[in-house]
Amino acid sequence: MTSYEPPSNPPAGWYPDPQGVSRWWDGNAWGDPAPVSQGASGTDPKTMAVLAQALGIVTGFLGPLVIYLVNGEKDPFVRHHAAEALNFQITLILAYVVAFVLSFILIGLLVLPILFVIGIVFPILAAVAANRGEWYRYPVSIRLVPGAIG
Repeated sequence: MTSYEPPSNPPAGWYPDPQGVSRWWDGNAWGDPAPVSQGASGTDPKTMAVLAQALGIVTGFLGPLVIYLVNGEKDPFVRHHAAEALNFQITLILAYVVAFVLSFILIGLLVLPILFVIGIVFPILAAVAANRGEWYRYPVSIRLVPGAIG
């Protein structure tokens, strides 16, 4: 059985030093440690506002509700967008119920696909506006949950 032995003088590059920290090896001596990347924190107000709007498409009112409860008190921009998304999703649920009842007289069958499209398009428009830093308001929404403005 043969054992592998690294070359006695490896070429320059990033290697773990004897303590396991990634450092620059110039061929003769260790250099400074590798810089640590900070990355995005994920708590940026614009990011949370976009999430509040976009999560409504997938989770209904639950995603905006969680963001409203967790981050609503920290930032008025996030509170506004989470409240707007939550109000819109509640309004959409009520509209679905009314359309379902009306489907027994066939009118609801025409309304349901329209509601489905509205439930996707409006949150996308709101998420884009939140990403631009705008205080978006849904054109049609029952305002049950108070937001930062109005």
